[in-house]
Amino acid sequence: MASLSIKNVPDEMLNPLRERAQNHRRSMQGELLTILEDVVRPASLTLEIIVQRVTERGIMTGDESTTMVRAERNAR
Repeated sequence: MASLSIKNVPDEMLNPLRERAQNHRRSMQGELLTILEDVVRPASLTLEIIVQRVTERGIMTGDESTTMVRAERNAR
């Protein structure tokens, strides 16, 4: 397995990362590896992820979601 080193990490990124690792009861290395895994190998869609995405987009009604799905489908 290869090693990876990240240098010159700004404090405004490092401190929240430390807190996140502590909240998840992981080392900094473990937290960084988890973040990389989430980006490189996204997990399958769960109900929690769907709810989060819907909330982030501010969808309030079925009509809005239908419009968004159609727009995304038509963009392909």
